Amino acid sequence: MARDYTKNRRDNRQYQKGSLTASAPGARHSSRYTDRGEKAAAQDGKNAGRETDYSRKGKGFADRQKPSGRNQSGRAHNGERGGRQDRFSASGDFEYEMPEGILIGRNPVMEAIKAGRTILKIMIADGAEGSVKKIEAMAAQAGISVQYVNRTALDRASGGGPHQGVVARITDYEYCEVEDILRKAEEKGQPPFIMILDGIEDPHNLGAIIRTADAAGVHGIIIPKNRSAAVTAVVEKTAAGAASYVPVARVTNISRTIDDLKKEGIWITALDMDGEEYTKADFTGPVAFVTGSEGRGISRLVKENCDMTVSIPMKGGVNSLNASNAAAILMYEAVRQRG
Repeated sequence: MARDYTKNRRDNRQYQKGSLTASAPGARHSSRYTDRGEKAAAQDGKNAGRETDYSRKGKGFADRQKPSGRNQSGRAHNGERGGRQDRFSASGDFEYEMPEGILIGRNPVMEAIKAGRTILKIMIADGAEGSVKKIEAMAAQAGISVQYVNRTALDRASGGGPHQGVVARITDYEYCEVEDILRKAEEKGQPPFIMILDGIEDPHNLGAIIRTADAAGVHGIIIPKNRSAAVTAVVEKTAAGAASYVPVARVTNISRTIDDLKKEGIWITALDMDGEEYTKADFTGPVAFVTGSEGRGISRLVKENCDMTVSIPMKGGVNSLNASNAAAILMYEAVRQRG
């Protein structure tokens, strides 16, 4: 049975579709680093005429730089870990190869237990202290098996990710249906508040958006099945436990889903660079925000299907924001207006 938000659409909006224009989250500027080999001729007489090749391993791979100091897990490195080179995501975050079916970090594991996620086993580092004791107690109460292992085993299980001494083996992430998101809003007695991500491919951005969505009271997130980051172990770690509370639906066609949401009386607002300032729009009623991918922004067909578009003013030399930052600004404007 369709929820009647149509009256709200008429009462809350005094303008026709398209009277406000959109603001793009801003295309992201991503730096690409390509290792270049260097050759230096030996200077001493003994090696005269002989050439020494100092070319780095992995020459020609893009989106990579050789960091100095320590990586995000706090361990010193020289650009390679276990025979493979370190990589950086489009957002500049260190990218580790985390296996699926695991959850790492104390807070994500703790929140997963609280939310009733299916956890097969929790591995804890020998001698770990602090909040680990709370995890142990929660696991015992929930009947979850706990295994104590050395940190080398945890490093291997987490694919080198920052596990903080805790790794949980879990079932695959369970996506919801769009109807579940609408039902959640109805149960809370609130107008729907939804994020639609049109092709966010960086898992760190997706994780950050999920974390902000939980804090802002968003009822759910909709992502496409293709050309989009999925809710992986990296996303769950970045979300710091919020993925256990924010429903995420995967759909085949974003434009068709927008049509269905409109039938439910929900106003669809695109965030694009050519729109009117976001603070001038009314977000007090049922609303779904659409943000685009880091590089391409919102696709043309999706943007044309939105009720209106808004933008975030840029005052500095750079005319764009990170996708997750732009989404956060929009979400909290809705929070401000809704009180």
